Amino acid sequence: MKYILTVLLVLFSVAGYANPADGVRDLQTAWAEIKYKMPEKQQEKAFADLVDKAAAYTNQHPGDVDGLIWEGIIRSTYAGAKGGLGALGEAKKAKQLFEQAIDLDPNALHGSAYTSLGSLYYQVPGWPIGFGDNDKAEEMLKKGLSINPDGIDSNYFYGDYLKSEDKYKEALSAFEKALQAPVRHGRELADQGRKKEVESAITEIKKHLEHNTRLGSL
Repeated sequence: MKYILTVLLVLFSVAGYANPADGVRDLQTAWAEIKYKMPEKQQEKAFADLVDKAAAYTNQHPGDVDGLIWEGIIRSTYAGAKGGLGALGEAKKAKQLFEQAIDLDPNALHGSAYTSLGSLYYQVPGWPIGFGDNDKAEEMLKKGLSINPDGIDSNYFYGDYLKSEDKYKEALSAFEKALQAPVRHGRELADQGRKKEVESAITEIKKHLEHNTRLGSL
């Protein structure tokens, strides 16, 4: 825990970087440290603090599309850690950031804004509570895949969406493709954590398919 706090203290202040790419890189690193190394019960507070850092960065660099995307990713992850109706406000802010990034450069970060927006659409409740929409989710996720067909995140979230729709065989194919994604330089921790999530999803799907096969043979 001391190591994680030290990392987070050293990483910021991102808003003061002369080179915007350094600020985004540090947001990415801090996000991965919290999500994949910090105990779940401590993540909500850590992500809340990181939201403030991301917002400070994008306020100073309003035209940085990568920064907009990462503020959106951090806000949407914070919403997931927070949970409940109280998280909906953060999800709406993340949605706006992704839409803004798409308007500026839809190809930024290999189409990550489309993938991230798609993930919000299938995870957020639908009307009248939220803006969730499975049709829009599929549309956005497919756009992300069209830009980054071999990416770990684009395939993971498409697979997770298909799994949520009970399309298990198609989901399995997407997850298996995610495992074959090339390693991203500087994103090793995020890749390792994501691959564990992919492997867990594959195990769950295979058990489900095997169970259905056994029932069908009775």
